[in-house]
Amino acid sequence: MGLTVSVPHPNRRRKPADPAGLAARRIAVDIVDDALNRRQTLDAALDIEHGHEALAALAPRDRAFVKVLATETIRRHGQLTAALADFLDKPLPKSAGKTGTILEVGACQILFLDVAAHAAVDTAVTLAGKDRAGKHFRGLVNAVLRKVVANRAAILAAPVPGRINTPDWLAERWIAAYGAETAEAIMAAHLAEPPLDLTVKSDPDGWARKLGGVALPTGTVRIAKASDIVALPGFAEGEWWVQDAAAALPAKLLGDVAGNKVADLCAAPGGKTAQLAAAGARVTALDRSAPRLARLDANMARLGLAVDTAVADAAAWAPGETFDAILLDAPCSATGTLRRHPDIAWIRREAEIGRLAGLQQRLLLKAIDLVKPGGTIVYATCSLEPEECEAQVAQLIDSGAPVARQPIETAEIGGLEGCITADGDLRTLPCTCPCGSENGGMDGFFAARLARTA
Repeated sequence: MGLTVSVPHPNRRRKPADPAGLAARRIAVDIVDDALNRRQTLDAALDIEHGHEALAALAPRDRAFVKVLATETIRRHGQLTAALADFLDKPLPKSAGKTGTILEVGACQILFLDVAAHAAVDTAVTLAGKDRAGKHFRGLVNAVLRKVVANRAAILAAPVPGRINTPDWLAERWIAAYGAETAEAIMAAHLAEPPLDLTVKSDPDGWARKLGGVALPTGTVRIAKASDIVALPGFAEGEWWVQDAAAALPAKLLGDVAGNKVADLCAAPGGKTAQLAAAGARVTALDRSAPRLARLDANMARLGLAVDTAVADAAAWAPGETFDAILLDAPCSATGTLRRHPDIAWIRREAEIGRLAGLQQRLLLKAIDLVKPGGTIVYATCSLEPEECEAQVAQLIDSGAPVARQPIETAEIGGLEGCITADGDLRTLPCTCPCGSENGGMDGFFAARLARTA
């Protein structure tokens, strides 16, 4: 019996290979679409173990590209939709599937990333063709993105009001709280890619030299960016951890904690826990999420820091002991972190702020119960919303609760001017200290220090 050899028909065409980088762009489209339409956070989607199912199969370089592309697309969401609208005769129908997101991701590459225009257009057209609902819009995607390429210079030269990339309800809140000029500066600061901030165990100046960065007045080491954080000197040895410069300030307000019993409520992912433990405190780190606390444990193991942990709802926690100090970095709207988490602007709803404010008040009352008379409570949030910050402390004091404000001094936060309120609380904004938004800025943070009275 002879061997039969199958010979391809000469007129049969082979299926063309997918364009290079298509897989990364497909994942970026999925992540952006989920964030804008299904309120899925970027952090959750970009988690290599628990996030997008196809992320782990990518090479590290492609995973980094997914993060940059998804983050920048969401950061410029308002700008991108406005630019694309100029080249669409009418809004896309609901039946268009992910076509709108594919257009945004493609336009982001053309306008704001160092990506060849033909690669951005070709991959976008291919993605549209592979989307069941969007395949009929391949021609439209091709035509619109080619117009974006042709008009790129004009689009980028047009003035961009900061609020175009901010939901109206959020922009109006900031104008009411801070005034139009400051609100505009906050929104403009959110458009800049933030630097990488590190908290080091010791010798900030030395680590700044090793890492090619600068030591801020607060002790944070700042470097422009890093594509692979785990490859940086000192990571494996546990000499530092990633933490925004503003987020590193509240723990400092507890002063010398060496030997003190300190409870870090709502502790995960553990940056502030690490600060307290490195300063010699006997720390109990609490979080209601077991997976988040497991990550905190892993971070402490890398850093070589010993802390006690407990999975519990802080508002109902009954440890059977009191503490010398409490650090309460309360759950909040996180509107101060849009530089690093632009998806928050589109995921949050205004009605959530009131609900979160109620939770914060309950946690503050629990913190009073947990601290010894004469002990210290630092209440902090990464929010720009007064209801979650200044109003919380004012309400607590006006209620007659057994606490007194301990004003913060500028020397405690590296001598930063303009970051202490008239009441003596800490207030940072993305457009202000430590070195201005043009040099990286910092997250919006609030902190108040309270002493437990008898």
